[in-house]
Amino acid sequence: MKLLRRRISASIFRSPFLVVTILALGTLFALATAACGSDEKSTSGGNASPSASVKKVSGAISGDGSSTVFPITEAVAEEFKKVQPDVNVTVGISGTGGGFKKFCNGETDFSDASRPIKDEEKQACAAKTIDYVEFQIGFDGLSIITNPSNDFVDCLTTAELKAIWSPDSKVNNWKDVRAGFPDKALKLYGPGTDSGTFDYFTEVINGTAKSSRSDYTASEDDNVLVQGIEGDNGGLGYFGFAYYEENASKLKLLGVDSGSGCIEPARDTILANTYKPLSRPLFVYVKKTALQRPEVTEFIRYFLTDGRPLIDEVGYVQSPDDVYQKDLAKLQ
Repeated sequence: MKLLRRRISASIFRSPFLVVTILALGTLFALATAACGSDEKSTSGGNASPSASVKKVSGAISGDGSSTVFPITEAVAEEFKKVQPDVNVTVGISGTGGGFKKFCNGETDFSDASRPIKDEEKQACAAKTIDYVEFQIGFDGLSIITNPSNDFVDCLTTAELKAIWSPDSKVNNWKDVRAGFPDKALKLYGPGTDSGTFDYFTEVINGTAKSSRSDYTASEDDNVLVQGIEGDNGGLGYFGFAYYEENASKLKLLGVDSGSGCIEPARDTILANTYKPLSRPLFVYVKKTALQRPEVTEFIRYFLTDGRPLIDEVGYVQSPDDVYQKDLAKLQ
């Protein structure tokens, strides 16, 4: 239509016959365009924009939890605000465990989690009569990171990671990790004990969740860990893949060998689960009573439809389509 408008000169409108002809053609063109638009809407499926089919809502939504999931939720909340300007979504970072404490105490509408909810957390929610729905929103590859000046290691085995991070570890120098490594002090950085990343890493590497040495720089804020490793040429740590991608110029990513060769986290290796054992699903838990409010339902619907590309944009991996379809069915 824009092309048609650009080609019509002011002189054409001096002819009444041409004016009538052009108006008729324009009407036919508009009707054809509307018909095409109708066909597109009917065939767009579950990824149709909520703004095209949902009435405007208003209200406030509160969430907290995983620092790993936070970049996804923050990005979705920002874009959702453009569609629903009268809805305010606030998201905190207390770690997965800290988020569940607030969630099960009735302080938040949803909780970001980098691991499934634990039995004791389920019991805490039940004690407060808080029912919830679990949504799997994507995948992460928990990443092993060192300082960019480190030129002697590109990959660590899961056995070496366990030797470094186990509760009784005395490894404080790189030379004690592997023969041939230099005599250089090893400084460790990792998530705090309220983090789901901490729970997952310790379980798959050390064999028991929360089983870890304690003499390391700990924080629920992954940006603190990034800054620590960046400023320490003997540093080593772990956190979510998105934080590495965001700071790739400041850090060095290591591969992990679990017995089948060295594999680095990337979107294909994470989704295919060939990056073992550090690929993991990510979740958002939402109170059922909160889902009775239209602003919460529309936010989660947006998360699972138009918000999905943001998961890739911030450095994580979307779940398969059938997972999102199952999640959308939970909103009915």
